[in-house]
Amino acid sequence: MLHTPRARRGMVVTPHHLASQAGLAILREGGNAVEAVVAAAATLCAVYPHMTGLGGDGFWLIHEPGAAVPVGIDASGRSGATVTVDMLRAAGHAHEVPRRGPLAAITVAGAVSGWAAALDHARAWGPALPLPRLLEEAEWHARHGVAVTAGHHALVRDNLQTLSAQPGFAAQFLPGGTCPAEGATLRLPALADTLRTLARRGLDDFYRGQLAAAMAADLAEAGSPLTAADLAEHRASLVAPLSLRLPQGQVFNLPPPSQGVASLCILGVFERLRRAGADIAPDTFTHVHAVVEATKRAFRMRDGLVGDPDHAPFPAAEALRADRLDALARDVDMARALPWPAPPSGGDTVWLGAVDAQGRAVSCIQSIFFEFGSGVVLPRTGIAWQNRGCGFSLRGAGPAALAPRRKPFHTLNPAMALLADGRVMPYGTMGGEGQPQTQAAVFTRHVVFGQPLQRAVSAPRWLLGRTWGDDAVSLRLEGRFDPSVADGLRAAGHPVRVVDDYDPVMGHAGAIVRHPDGTLEGAADPRGDGCVAAW
Repeated sequence: MLHTPRARRGMVVTPHHLASQAGLAILREGGNAVEAVVAAAATLCAVYPHMTGLGGDGFWLIHEPGAAVPVGIDASGRSGATVTVDMLRAAGHAHEVPRRGPLAAITVAGAVSGWAAALDHARAWGPALPLPRLLEEAEWHARHGVAVTAGHHALVRDNLQTLSAQPGFAAQFLPGGTCPAEGATLRLPALADTLRTLARRGLDDFYRGQLAAAMAADLAEAGSPLTAADLAEHRASLVAPLSLRLPQGQVFNLPPPSQGVASLCILGVFERLRRAGADIAPDTFTHVHAVVEATKRAFRMRDGLVGDPDHAPFPAAEALRADRLDALARDVDMARALPWPAPPSGGDTVWLGAVDAQGRAVSCIQSIFFEFGSGVVLPRTGIAWQNRGCGFSLRGAGPAALAPRRKPFHTLNPAMALLADGRVMPYGTMGGEGQPQTQAAVFTRHVVFGQPLQRAVSAPRWLLGRTWGDDAVSLRLEGRFDPSVADGLRAAGHPVRVVDDYDPVMGHAGAIVRHPDGTLEGAADPRGDGCVAAW
């Protein structure tokens, strides 16, 4: 993917080509951008189940032409009413929430409520397509089967021992008791039945209907503390997005529990480094070093702020005040790296975006966190449950402290830019702590430095931080960079590790740009299985 696809009537970008096509089919039938994203998001649950599912969370930004600020939707779930630190410690988890198993499944899944909230918002736009149509392709793929991707195969293979031990996992994802090969057909009949039930009974059934009762029963049998009452209490929330004004326009992201504040902070610090006279050229040492050092300052701020928004030490918008960003930028040495003992964080996620013929734009991200989430699969519904509770801390107080009915720290954050020249740009990526870094790479390359959109997504990337099972703190760099970049970073004190070209650890990014004349440009990540679908 070297050239940027263009169209004028509508565009959808997702990390799996079947989901992109499902969203495009909705646009071609007269559906709007929200409906297209719901159809694509549902399809991803069937064709990309290692990355996302009905048992996960989601966040949305929705823009309408003429609106100064997008609408934000927080569709993340809270911990169960009986979930406490003492409960986990009594079960032998004294230091952290377990990453797998029933006691990792401690937060309500909010993604489906996000679909409902987004569709409710879009009703003002005119006649709606029926919900059964929006879920039709997702159900078909789940029932009749989808070809296992290379990423799906690798993640099952590499985590087989841990995942196969979780309740319900083998029955659904290990046909014949073995890891399915790349290209093998995987059928998910229980999930197909669940999607059909949602289509017939409505999305609310997930939380307050027969599906909710079935899920609660399965969760209890598996050993999760979540209950039917926890599901019934859940609602998605409309939220005011965070914003940052840059010379190129205004950039938006989601407030806590999302780490969106870090994504905006990185861009704010980077712009100040440019204004201070740093000679930053795209894809050189100065570009990578500036974003990495901005990331370190943003993450230090984020780690004391992001978590349950009701328990934050101050409003997240204050972290984006000019004086605070000025101070962070002054702390950056453009010749030396700040030592970085960052805590490990992972995650598997999907970003998807759409723009319809009327110019309505959506940036959406949903996830079950680690590959296959907690690993717990509910047999009656075929739903793999997330492990977002890993974002809680079992020590001390603060916004990330575990307690009943709280939201954990979320890596998920969808981005959108309303640029000064009239362009609208929904964009985002999967990749845990890499999300803010990759967003900064795409934004600076395309918006600041003027690179073509697909080149900005395909170009070599970097990632600061640890990976699972790896105790070495490093700055990973794809091998396609000019050797002078790695040499310069090492000389500045960065512990550089060169990784494979198009390494999937760098995330699956995507973006759409709508120009004032209605022309659409899109970009999908060659590191994933997606495409730009347009007409």
